[in-house]
Amino acid sequence: MLLAVSASVAVSWLATHYGLLPVGAGVALLVVLLILIAGRGMRRFTRPMDDLIAAAGRIEQGDYSARIREYGPRELRSVARAFNSMSARLQSSDEGRRSFLADVAHELRTPLAVIRAEAEAIADGVHPADTEHLGTIVDATQSLDVLVEDLRALALTDTGSLVLNREAVETSALIDDSIALFDASGKAANVRITGDVQDGMPVLDVDPVRMRAALGNVIGNAIAHTPPGGSVRVDARLDGNHVEIVVTDTGEGIPPELLPRVFDRFVKGAGSKGSGLGLAIAHDIVVAHAGSISIESTAGTGTTVRITLPIAE
Repeated sequence: MLLAVSASVAVSWLATHYGLLPVGAGVALLVVLLILIAGRGMRRFTRPMDDLIAAAGRIEQGDYSARIREYGPRELRSVARAFNSMSARLQSSDEGRRSFLADVAHELRTPLAVIRAEAEAIADGVHPADTEHLGTIVDATQSLDVLVEDLRALALTDTGSLVLNREAVETSALIDDSIALFDASGKAANVRITGDVQDGMPVLDVDPVRMRAALGNVIGNAIAHTPPGGSVRVDARLDGNHVEIVVTDTGEGIPPELLPRVFDRFVKGAGSKGSGLGLAIAHDIVVAHAGSISIESTAGTGTTVRITLPIAE
């Protein structure tokens, strides 16, 4: 701008000195117009940058709701879209973190309250220190142990630190072992557990400990939501270059409004006694094995969970 003004003054002086005043005035006016146009263009460029800087300051202070208008030159509109997308992800992550901490606190509160109440009752002489009352404390501590281990598994999958000790595992052995783990609980709940493995099934490439845990979460969840006299069936068959494991129960089913979120953390039905982490952990373990898991359910008629796993090469 300084250069343009200097040039305008110089041209005007030369035009006046040599008797070309109209020409000099015209040139000076043209230069002034060019300056105004350039200034307006610069303002169109700097105004979105000012908005971006202000919004970035709000993000720095922890306000992840900051958004900016997408206007100005094409390049700046692209930057604005990227910024808005970033801030939306940060806001979603922050809300998820807060919700997760609240859910963890809620799940920890119940067993801790049971332990404290029973311990205080025994200490005050209200309850005797017998097997019945000490057993309540032991059950609550076991619930805490399971919850802590579930949270640890979720933390490992979140950070990508879940170590899989893969090995070749017979499909039939995996299914039989998983069913055997729940034989006693199935009989206690009067729920029949059966399994069927297609002949000639290939070997799986999985971490047997993690995969038994994932299947255990699915089977245990099925038993918990199946009324006495019902059944849970575990089938395995070849599906292309994958093995498909299907767990079907004749339980109460999943409400339609809950079905899309069953693999989210701490999602559970109104009458569920679990932590709401079982299916989320099963999902993360299966995905870590390059597999997939899906669920189908009709309220009142039962639920079907399908797991696909890679075949060992």
